[in-house]
Amino acid sequence: MISVRLPDGSVRQFDHPVTVAEVAASIGPGLAKAALGGKIDGVEVDTSTLIEHDASLAIITDKDAAGVDLVRHSTAHLLAHAVKDLFPEAQVTIGPVIDNGFYYDFAYHRPFTPDDLARIEKRMQEIARKDEPVSRRVVSRDEAVAFFAGIGEKYKAELIAAIPSDEPIKLYTHGGFTDLCRGPHVPSTGRLKVFKLMKVAGAYWRGDSRNEQLQRIYGTAWTRKEDQEAYLHMLEEAEKRDHRKLGKQLDLFHLQEEAPGMVFWHPKGWAIWQAVEQYVRARLSQVGYSEIKTPMVMDKSLWERSGHWANYRENMFITESEKREYAIKPMNCPGHIQVFNQGLRSYRDLPLRYAEFGSCHRNEPSGALHGLMRVRGFVQDDAHIFCTDDQFIAEAIAFNTLAMSMYKDFGFNDIAIKLSLRPEKRAGEDANWDRAEQGLRDALTACGLEWEELPGEGAFYGPKIEYHLKDAIGRSWQCGTLQLDFVLPERLDAEYVGEDNARARPVMLHRAILGSLERFIGMLIENHAGAMPAWLAPVQVVVLNITAAQADYAQSVVQTLQKQGLRVESDLRNEKISYKIREHTLQKIPYLIVVGEKERDSQTVAVRERGNVDLGSMPVDALVERLQNEIRTYR
Repeated sequence: MISVRLPDGSVRQFDHPVTVAEVAASIGPGLAKAALGGKIDGVEVDTSTLIEHDASLAIITDKDAAGVDLVRHSTAHLLAHAVKDLFPEAQVTIGPVIDNGFYYDFAYHRPFTPDDLARIEKRMQEIARKDEPVSRRVVSRDEAVAFFAGIGEKYKAELIAAIPSDEPIKLYTHGGFTDLCRGPHVPSTGRLKVFKLMKVAGAYWRGDSRNEQLQRIYGTAWTRKEDQEAYLHMLEEAEKRDHRKLGKQLDLFHLQEEAPGMVFWHPKGWAIWQAVEQYVRARLSQVGYSEIKTPMVMDKSLWERSGHWANYRENMFITESEKREYAIKPMNCPGHIQVFNQGLRSYRDLPLRYAEFGSCHRNEPSGALHGLMRVRGFVQDDAHIFCTDDQFIAEAIAFNTLAMSMYKDFGFNDIAIKLSLRPEKRAGEDANWDRAEQGLRDALTACGLEWEELPGEGAFYGPKIEYHLKDAIGRSWQCGTLQLDFVLPERLDAEYVGEDNARARPVMLHRAILGSLERFIGMLIENHAGAMPAWLAPVQVVVLNITAAQADYAQSVVQTLQKQGLRVESDLRNEKISYKIREHTLQKIPYLIVVGEKERDSQTVAVRERGNVDLGSMPVDALVERLQNEIRTYR
C-alpha cells in the first residue's frame, strides 16, 4: 500500500505505484485536466512520474508560480521544435527560463530576420494546436552522446559529454523533436497557448567570447492571456520611458564610444544629480554620518590584503607608475577602513559612520553596458558603519528607518525586502552567522516589516538585507543593501579598545541606499517618465512673455524666483505664446509662467502647472510660497 499525503493534510492510498497524473485524476477530473506537473517530497516532476513509495505530493497547476515556469520551460522546447522544422540545418544548444519568459540559443549560417520570427511563432502555434504528448525517457550518457552526434547536434553532444558518466540523462520528445533536459515539462504541447517571440540577439557558446557566436531568440510565455497582455503593455510603457531616449530628448546626458560606460552629464542632467546628492548629504548629516573622501587609485598591495585582487581582479582597471602597480577602486570599503585605522579607537567612539559619494570604476563587459543602468564609471552613496557587536542591531534599525523614508521622498512606496543568508562557502564561525542572521531578522521585525529569505544568497563574509523598489509600471529595482561583514576588518587589521581594555575587531556594516547614483537617476527618469517632481526637476519654472513689451517684467520675475533658490529660465523669443508653451510642455517643465500686458500692469503672473492645469493669475509672492511648499512636501 502506498500513501500519498496532499498539501491539505489528507492522505490517499493506492495498492500499486501511481503517476502524478493518476493521483490528480483520483481527486477529480478538474484537477486532472489542470495538472501541469507535481512536487514529490518537494522535488518538481512530470505528471507521468511514478510514485513508488510513501510520499508527499503537491499538484502543480497554472495558478502556481512553478506552473508558469514549467510552461515557459516547455515553450522554450516548443521554440526549438519549430526552428528545427523550419530550418533543419540549425543546431540547438540551450534554452532556459528567465524572468517573464525564456530564450533558446541556435547556431545557424545566417541571421534570423523578423520574418523568420513570425514564421517560427506561427509554427509553434501549429505544433501546440496538435496537442502532441510530451514523453520522457532516461538513457546513459554514452547513449545520449551517440544519439545527438548521430543527428548532427554537436553542441548537445558536447554538453552531455561533460556530464558525469554515472548520471542519468533525460530526453524529452514531442512530435518528431527530441531534446536534452532535466525537466519537468507539461504533459502535452496543447498546454502551451499563450506565448510570443520578442527579439533576436547575439550570444556566445557557453557565455565565452572566445567561442563561436550563436543567435538567441527571446520569448515570453504565460498561463493566462490577460497576464501576457499586461506584460506587453508594460513593455510598451517601458519603451516610452526609456531613460536613454528621454535623456536625449530632455538634454540630460549622453554616452559615446570614446568613453564606453562613462556618462557625459549635461547641465540639466547635472542639476538632477546635484539635487539628489545634496538631498542625500543633508539626510545623512541629520543622523550622524561624517562625510569623507578616499583616493580613487591605490596600490595593488592593499587590494591583495582585502581579497579583491584574488576575487575581483578581472573587473578592476589597473594602472602603473614608477614600477608600482595600482588599481582604480571598484569599491570604497578598503579606503574607509584606512580612515578608521588612523589613530587608536575606543569603544566610546563607536558607532562611527563614514559616508562617501565614492567614484568607482569596474571593467564591465561592453555587451553588458546599458545607458545609466550598467556603466563602468559610477558614484555610490556609500557608507560604512563601524560598531561593537552589541550595536549592529540598533544600527540596522536606524538604517532601515532612514532608507524607507528616503525612498518615499523619491516617490517609491512599494518596497520588497529580502534577507540573503549564509552561502555554502563562507568565512567565520556558524555561531557568528546565527547571531548575525537573527539580529537582522530582529531589526526588520522591530521596524514592522515583512521580508523574503534567500538561503545561500549572502556574501561569503556575512548576511545582507536588500531593498527592491517597484516603479510606476510595476518593474522591480534592487537598490539599497545593508551587509554585515566579519572578514574585512580582520584582513585590514581594524580594531578598537574595548571596555575591558582589550583589543577587539569592530563589526563593519556596508550600506548604500540609492546604490549607484547613475542607475538611480536612470530609475527616476523612467519612473516619472521624465516628468520629475518639482524638487528634482532640472528647470522648475520657465517664464514666458507674450510680446516684447513684457520682457523686462518677465526678467524681474525670473530674478525674484532665483533669489528664492528656484531653478528658473526665461523664454523671451519672438514666437507665438502657444508655440512656446507647447515646446516647454514637451520638456516636461513643472510650471510655466505667462506674463502679458495684464500681468505686467497688475504685477501678477498667470500660472500653468504641468498636465495642462491652469492655476489662473496670482501675485509672485503667492507663486513662490506655492512652489516652496510643494518642494518641502516632497522632501
